[in-house]
Amino acid sequence: MKKTVILCGGSGTRLWPLSRTLYPKQFYPLFDGHSLFQKTVKRNQEITDEYVIVVNEEQYFMAQDQFNELGLKKKAHFMLEPIGRNTAAAIALAAFAHQESTLLVLPSDHLIEEATLYQKAIDQAHKLSMESRLVTFGITPTHPETGYGYIKTKGQDVEAFVEKPDQITAQSYLDSGDYFWNSGMFCFKATIFLNELKEYRNDIYQATQKTFEKKKSYAPTRFEKDLMEKIPSESIDYAVMEKSNRISLVPTNFKWSDVGSFEALYEALPHDKMGNTLYPNHVNIDSKNNLILGKERLIATIGLEDIMIVDSPDALLVAKKGRGQEVKKIVSQLKETNPELTSIHQTAHRPWGHYTVLEDQPGFKVKSISVHPGARLSLQKHHKRSEHWVVVKGVATVTLGEKTFDLKENESTYISIGEVHRLENKTQEPLIIVEAQVGSYLGEDDIIRLKDDYKRD
Repeated sequence: MKKTVILCGGSGTRLWPLSRTLYPKQFYPLFDGHSLFQKTVKRNQEITDEYVIVVNEEQYFMAQDQFNELGLKKKAHFMLEPIGRNTAAAIALAAFAHQESTLLVLPSDHLIEEATLYQKAIDQAHKLSMESRLVTFGITPTHPETGYGYIKTKGQDVEAFVEKPDQITAQSYLDSGDYFWNSGMFCFKATIFLNELKEYRNDIYQATQKTFEKKKSYAPTRFEKDLMEKIPSESIDYAVMEKSNRISLVPTNFKWSDVGSFEALYEALPHDKMGNTLYPNHVNIDSKNNLILGKERLIATIGLEDIMIVDSPDALLVAKKGRGQEVKKIVSQLKETNPELTSIHQTAHRPWGHYTVLEDQPGFKVKSISVHPGARLSLQKHHKRSEHWVVVKGVATVTLGEKTFDLKENESTYISIGEVHRLENKTQEPLIIVEAQVGSYLGEDDIIRLKDDYKRD
């Protein structure tokens, strides 16, 4: 039985401000309303018996919603990581769960075109995996890319996995014809991978096996955080692929991108006759070859060329093409000065619905909160803020200390600092409230969950 393992880790820091820790690039609807995760699912629907989706527990409901939106008649086994421990552990967890299967392991954030060539490569890899080989896919390079790792080959044999090179070295790789881009895609029998992991990194094998054996549930599969933290964090390349003598490479010729920079995204998106990416609210005078991305706001350009403009409700990025890899330096700076800008958007998705920050000033913050029919937030309290709730649409069921009561439109309540409370929508209609927070600290980490339907800490 063939299963497609989709790895949803990674924060996509080089696509900030679109990509954030809690809403990474693989879930952002960049392509005709679909995310890279959804395109990965759709691309493999004809060749898989079941999807195994390894995702951080914070993004589980986002991944589940996006999977369900596709309406596929396929099963999905979600495996939720409380903390990421890199690809060796993520793949091992999937392998322990599906030891009788052949696994096609794919990143969730790659863009692949030319379905016939893709199918041909998958078929070739599957045949090799039946010979107990660990198969990796090599992307035929089209230019001297410095942002990718490479795989050196000799004929059909893999000689070495190579780190990201400088420009001169990358050009020599391209000229030699012996190097492929490392796609991060694999195909193998689950048991063969586990045997090789045990042979070369028994510490990862043993820690992952213990974590799997003490899993909390199966649908979805949840793991103990303290056990996950004990798994050494290592990529599959370092842990197994660079050491094993069972490696085979399938060379590929389909169009591929890991969309790892805004330059790569520019190449993947459609353009107008001036070479600018298509954006309906772009007004242009003599500007060409620009990346223009936004949500709703009008973006007007005059005489710009080879510029990247990425607009979000709470942050604007303007950069010269060719310097997209440096966006991660901006993220590093923001983690010191304004960490919430790197982790969450003004609109944040939660398993119960979403909220949007309307105003954020020292001492107070105003949000609109939308709760799905039948959903409720955790039973919680705050150490450093009080809250005022006003219902603007629907009926809110409020738990406040020992009391539970309903609020209708234009009715309100007050939650003092430290008071236990919960917001619930018991109706079949959407619930929208406006929340005004007041306090010395208004960060999202000032939430002490006492009970939670979604098993969040």
